[in-house]
Amino acid sequence: MIRRYLIWQHRWTGLLMTVFLIVVGLTGSMLSYRVELERLINPQLFATPTLGAKPLDLATLAERAEAAEPHARVGYFSYVPARGGPDQVVLACGPRLNPATGKPYQLDFDHLFLNPWTGEELGRRRDYDTSQVGRITFMPFIYRLHTSLALGTAGGLVLGYVALVWTLDCFIGFYLTLPASKGAFWKRWKTAWWVKWRANAFRINFDLHRAGGLWVWPLLFIFAWSSVMFNLSPVYEKVTRAVFDYQSDMDFITSFHGHAIEKPKLDWRAAQARGEQLLAQQAMIHGFTIQQPFGLAYLENEGVYSYDAITSRSFRAHGWGTGVWLDGDTGELKHLWLPDGEHAGNTITNWLWAFHFGDVYGLRSYRFLVFVIGLLISMLSVTGVYIWWKKRHGRMIAAARKRLLSGNQPVVAGNAADLMRGNR
Repeated sequence: MIRRYLIWQHRWTGLLMTVFLIVVGLTGSMLSYRVELERLINPQLFATPTLGAKPLDLATLAERAEAAEPHARVGYFSYVPARGGPDQVVLACGPRLNPATGKPYQLDFDHLFLNPWTGEELGRRRDYDTSQVGRITFMPFIYRLHTSLALGTAGGLVLGYVALVWTLDCFIGFYLTLPASKGAFWKRWKTAWWVKWRANAFRINFDLHRAGGLWVWPLLFIFAWSSVMFNLSPVYEKVTRAVFDYQSDMDFITSFHGHAIEKPKLDWRAAQARGEQLLAQQAMIHGFTIQQPFGLAYLENEGVYSYDAITSRSFRAHGWGTGVWLDGDTGELKHLWLPDGEHAGNTITNWLWAFHFGDVYGLRSYRFLVFVIGLLISMLSVTGVYIWWKKRHGRMIAAARKRLLSGNQPVVAGNAADLMRGNR
């Protein structure tokens, strides 16, 4: 009885999620090679790395950006890695206040691209501007499609609930692969892991659906649950806090007691120097080594600079993770960010980020696996619909044949012929 109910639930939740999972699966595969696709589509936004030379330091790049557009304030930015060195720096920018009006300046961009070797401007883009249609906004559109169906907050919330259902369905789907009876359990379950390629189309689709889900089940669960983390954070935080020691972003902001500073006393150069000093001190205290700088940011609402680096504690090769927050006026250390070890729940959360973004120690093999998983998610959705359709078609034919044989309903010759063709 329970198994029949779970089959029914798996069938209908799968059908309801089909379109959503196909969209996020295919776009997720594309985003696993986001930078490479961006280089292909918009080569003008990338520079040629200069072998043997050093890229400009972060502070200089921030100064060049604000000199190029005085009405913009740089928020956060980082090097974009490439063979031979970074070939792009992406700076997120917001408008400064116009002293004459007290209102923000009007900017036609929110991201600025610089050559990390020369500081030369490579381009500008407003990532969320639907009026900028074309190659320049193609990858931002794919990202919005993946994270919110390109529908903003409402779309993100829909995907959050889909991710929650998907997470629960992962366990239901796994259970349904188990043999219904306990006799010769391992021998019978073994068949669920393989595809009988010489069977008919229905059996191949069924085996692909079942075996495909089994072989990568841990990653399917990781992608489903991390999607809840991104799009339905209250649910994720409540569950994580119930099981692990965990400090959410809101918990941290509430306890941080920061204050907005529009014009900090420390400029970019002083903030970078102080950030390097503070992170070096923390490296000695906590026993990690600093490998290379990664990003710099100014968070106006909190009144702090953030200085981040790739360190021996980092498991994301291209992501924020190991860094310090320092007061924008005094340079006082406000917080140390470590990717692991502080709170078990936060360590797990950081690993979920790394797994979802395909950035585990920069392994190309894992990034390719993420690409494959996106396609596999789409395949599982399509095969699930095919299995449902074939079974439904079979039930309809069986019911029609039963009515025909019982003589309860007249059937014309043409309809009978159609039934026979369908049966074959």
